[in-house]
Amino acid sequence: MFETIGMIIQFLPFIVIMFAANLSQRLREREMPYLPPALLAYAMVGVLHLFFALIGLAFLIVLARAQSQPDLLAQFETMTGMKIDSWNWLGWGALIPALCGLVLLLKPVRTVAGRLLAIDPANPVHAVSLSMTMFVPINLALTLGIGLNNLSTQIAQRTEVTGQPPITLPVLWTQALMLVLLAFIGAGWLTRRSWGEVMVRLGIVLPTRRQLLIGIGWALVLVPVVIVVEAGARAVGAGFDQDVESLAEQLIGPLFGNPLGILSIGLAAAIGEEAVFRGAAQPRLGIVVTALLFALLHSNYGITLSTLIVALLGGVLGIIRIRYNTTTAMITHAIYNSTLALLAAFASQWIGQQ
Repeated sequence: MFETIGMIIQFLPFIVIMFAANLSQRLREREMPYLPPALLAYAMVGVLHLFFALIGLAFLIVLARAQSQPDLLAQFETMTGMKIDSWNWLGWGALIPALCGLVLLLKPVRTVAGRLLAIDPANPVHAVSLSMTMFVPINLALTLGIGLNNLSTQIAQRTEVTGQPPITLPVLWTQALMLVLLAFIGAGWLTRRSWGEVMVRLGIVLPTRRQLLIGIGWALVLVPVVIVVEAGARAVGAGFDQDVESLAEQLIGPLFGNPLGILSIGLAAAIGEEAVFRGAAQPRLGIVVTALLFALLHSNYGITLSTLIVALLGGVLGIIRIRYNTTTAMITHAIYNSTLALLAAFASQWIGQQ
């Protein structure tokens, strides 16, 4: 229950930001005073970026002082389990993207970005959306700074104490629903677009039989390709990290135990992630940028071959979005995830019987 409430709270600031930005854009389109809600949205994004910038700066200051005192540095490493490289990730990884996020709120910078992306530099929605993309690398940096191994160990200890896995079905579906709500509010629902207009903007439709078969077909092509790539990488000892696999097992392993969990791994991620990335973001940011953000958001993979695979998957889903619609991309994503989860569950069961 607390995890579900925490998930909702985590999304609320971003939903409020997008609502305020869309309200401002509605007033702007009607040639009415629009600065108050725009300034609210900018201020909220700015405060979040300043918060992460200060965190990054604090880590860098602590690291600088610790490096001048070897004994103190050794104590920090012992207490936190993090080496110097981890502190650099936490410091620079939070500071640089946060500063970039602040810079992207400046209209001249957005004007330059508008030459490369399908954004209107004067549109408050586009402004805060572009700035908020920097939260993705910040999240990745914090994950890498803490360390995948440390995260896996912490989750295992917490699960042992509470008897509750970190990701349950309610948490998984709450996250998906909050992502969908973020996509809908971001696209202008409740402010400047009707429900039907938002569905058109996001590319979400009732799929035809042909689109359903196309989505399934793409997934059944992607799954063996990914399996072959992973097998080849393992054969040469490249690309995969044991910490990544351990963390994945801690996060979603418990869901493999029942069909509903396997189905939810596919459906929840597909519905939520596709609504935000292929539905809301891609028409403005393009396939490449969207696929890169999609891959980096999966911070539990660190920076490994798995990250590259997710980026390529994002590219394929982006092409499907352009040629068909977001719903077809959701179908592909859902079948792809559920099939891999099902195969992983069978493999785990088979190994356990040996």
